Amino acid sequence: MNSFWKTTIWQQFGGAIDTLDDMIRVCPDELWHERLWEKPSERPEYSQFWYRVYHALFWLDLYLTGAEEGFLPPTPFTLIEQNEDGPLPERPYTKDELQAYLDDCRKKCQATIEALTDETAQRRCRFAWGEVSFAELQLYNMRHVQEIAAQLSLLLGQKGVSVPDYVPTARN
Repeated sequence: MNSFWKTTIWQQFGGAIDTLDDMIRVCPDELWHERLWEKPSERPEYSQFWYRVYHALFWLDLYLTGAEEGFLPPTPFTLIEQNEDGPLPERPYTKDELQAYLDDCRKKCQATIEALTDETAQRRCRFAWGEVSFAELQLYNMRHVQEIAAQLSLLLGQKGVSVPDYVPTARN
């Protein structure tokens, strides 16, 4: 894969990660554990700000790996996100923990894109929801991170929190 495409993909993927980073940074402590919406069919924790951030980072990390087999998130995080009916974390994760995870994922994402070859981009990745190439998985991954970041931005705005402007490209 040539450097033009690697740079282009990183600039947009990094921008999505940086948007999520902004939402973590501006979220007031009093909203970190607050339930952001009501959905009777799901566990209340799923709609808490900290859990939405964790959800985005867990899947970002997993999809950068490209396979469930052998994947293990860093401590203190666990594989619970893969089982909707399984146990929740023993406690809510802190801003510092999730900020550190985001920083690690950002570095992993940049390194993964930089290391992309035509062969690795075409590698098939299988998940319960389907099979795609590694390259397509990363586009899906970027869309997922941006979707969660935008959701959190909207919810913070509705709570009267001033959120940063849209991040057009990755920050250096």
